[in-house]
Amino acid sequence: MRIDADAVLWSAAESEREGRPLLVVMHGLGSNEGDLFSLTPYLPKEPVVASLRAPNRYGGGWSWFEPNPDDEARAREIDAASAAVLEWLDAQAFTSVGLLGFSQGGAMSAQLMRHRPEQFGYAINLSGFVVPTPHEGDAALAERKPPVFWGMGSADQVINPRFIEYTREWLPEHSTLTYRPYPGMAHEVVHQELLDIAEFMAPLVEG
Repeated sequence: MRIDADAVLWSAAESEREGRPLLVVMHGLGSNEGDLFSLTPYLPKEPVVASLRAPNRYGGGWSWFEPNPDDEARAREIDAASAAVLEWLDAQAFTSVGLLGFSQGGAMSAQLMRHRPEQFGYAINLSGFVVPTPHEGDAALAERKPPVFWGMGSADQVINPRFIEYTREWLPEHSTLTYRPYPGMAHEVVHQELLDIAEFMAPLVEG
């Protein structure tokens, strides 16, 4: 399993990336790298945005892992996808890295932090969750508590309520959490959330 480097959408040409922080963006189930890339104009300008395509075909788009009721199988699949992202990331020249994901991509942002608790400066989890399986990196995250933004809509009918409850308990214990509930928001990103994301990111990416 690998990330298709040719499918990555970049917000800056290679000649314009040196010395800037990186924001790795990961889309949701059945979508593609172009989806969240459209949020770039609303984000702080300092980071270089790299929007990745998930490695697995799913319907007319792509997935990071199959929707699977078996927790162990889900954990194996998201770990394999995380390893693919980390392999791609290791080939890049950035030292300051943040994560942003929607739905499955939000779950990926948490799992990547679990794999490398010291590497990522922050994570933004939009309408996503934390996979409800313990991970060896959890203890280190509980000690470090990196900044995490978690936005969820009250009308979201997509994410398993069990996952939401697990995430609600896990994030305060393993991160410095900024939680934003959005009344009436379904499984989507709304304008107010974009403003909140930009406010969250600003002090973390300033030079």
